[in-house]
Amino acid sequence: MSQKVAFVGVGRMGANMARHLQIDCGHDVTAVYDINKEAAGALAEELGAANCESLAEVTSAAEVIITVITNDDAMRAIYFAEGDNLLQGAEGKTFINCATLSPGAHHDAYEAGKAVGASVLEGAMASSISHAREGNLYLMIGGEEDVFNANRVLLDDLSLNLRYCGAAGQAAKVKALVNMVMNINTAGLAEGLGLASAMGLDLKMICEVFSQTGANSRVLETDSEDMIDRDHECWFSAEHAAKDSGIAQALAKEAGLNLPVNDATKGQYDKMAAEGLGDLDKSGVAELTFPGRHGS
Repeated sequence: MSQKVAFVGVGRMGANMARHLQIDCGHDVTAVYDINKEAAGALAEELGAANCESLAEVTSAAEVIITVITNDDAMRAIYFAEGDNLLQGAEGKTFINCATLSPGAHHDAYEAGKAVGASVLEGAMASSISHAREGNLYLMIGGEEDVFNANRVLLDDLSLNLRYCGAAGQAAKVKALVNMVMNINTAGLAEGLGLASAMGLDLKMICEVFSQTGANSRVLETDSEDMIDRDHECWFSAEHAAKDSGIAQALAKEAGLNLPVNDATKGQYDKMAAEGLGDLDKSGVAELTFPGRHGS
């Protein structure tokens, strides 16, 4: 059964999720909103949706509002800004928040929605742009289980795999761990390949050996060729990697744990951002480790 769906945040992930839901699945994408008015206008024209001037308009135009925004501050702005926010006239609406944010930000949105009679889920994504367009996202869901079940058809249309993780904030914790380990693996691979390059080893041979041993990882499949070829077209930015490793760092501090490998990884991505490389893909961390490149 199709639903009226609106999107707040129509960058590459949000826009492709909207395209998939309408073009491939038959849902009615009625409205879009983004601080990038040009991007929102282009997608609105493509899908025949309203290009909303206010957040309250977005809520009034749909049954389900999906948000794909950048950070905790952006989340607070769309839910709690004075004068205009998504919670105006939100009774009976469902919000699905898909950005990688702190668990606290997700929990605050959940509580605020509940206070006005709205349902709020987190739908943390562990996938890329192509997965968004094809409906093959891996989604980790947090919030009330009955709300998850009530929206299962829509979530199934967006995803290849779904995992209900528990109450509000729980999916965000799981996603923080996913990205922490992914970023560590990426930085470790960059160091391994950088050292191999410095020693004059054949990097294709090294990658083949890695793939058959304990050095294997998902990022070896996705990032090794880009590291070697210096092809850092952005799918997941170094700036976002720094943010997400920072979320894990804060959670570790709350738990009283010291995670030195994560701290070092965050330091590498922070260095990329400080040196003007934050818009590169996370594979660009190799620019700090290969001889003769940026960091050498």
